[in-house]
Amino acid sequence: MVSWWLWVLFGLVLLLTEMLTPGGFYVLFFGIAAVIVGALVGLGVSGPDWAHWLLFSVLSVVSLLLFRGRLLAQFNIHERDTKHIDSLVGEAVTLLEDLPPRAMGKAELRGTVWNVQNGGEAHLTKGQRCRVQRVEGLTLWVQGT
Repeated sequence: MVSWWLWVLFGLVLLLTEMLTPGGFYVLFFGIAAVIVGALVGLGVSGPDWAHWLLFSVLSVVSLLLFRGRLLAQFNIHERDTKHIDSLVGEAVTLLEDLPPRAMGKAELRGTVWNVQNGGEAHLTKGQRCRVQRVEGLTLWVQGT
């Protein structure tokens, strides 16, 4: 028979894992379920070992399905927030200054001023809309459309 303190320890390890990894609130619910099972085992109301594991599984999955979306919404975490900066490729920028070939300058994208480099052979003019070809660090390589 698994002792109550092993379930609680298992739950705390899972909760610590959630805090130390960028998991997106998955392991959290397994940790909480393990602590709940540990408390029930400690109170003597949980039944045999197979019932512990069944209860742990059901509590984990049900709480994950019911509460993860709400938790993400509470912290304003959306799928768009998890995209990498490389997702800017293909976006349209507006040049804030003239940009000769292979020169660097400034452009506006999504309300933010970015460093841009002209990756094409054509001279680009202030106010012209260009496409992001690639991203290197905080510099957007652009080309006229």
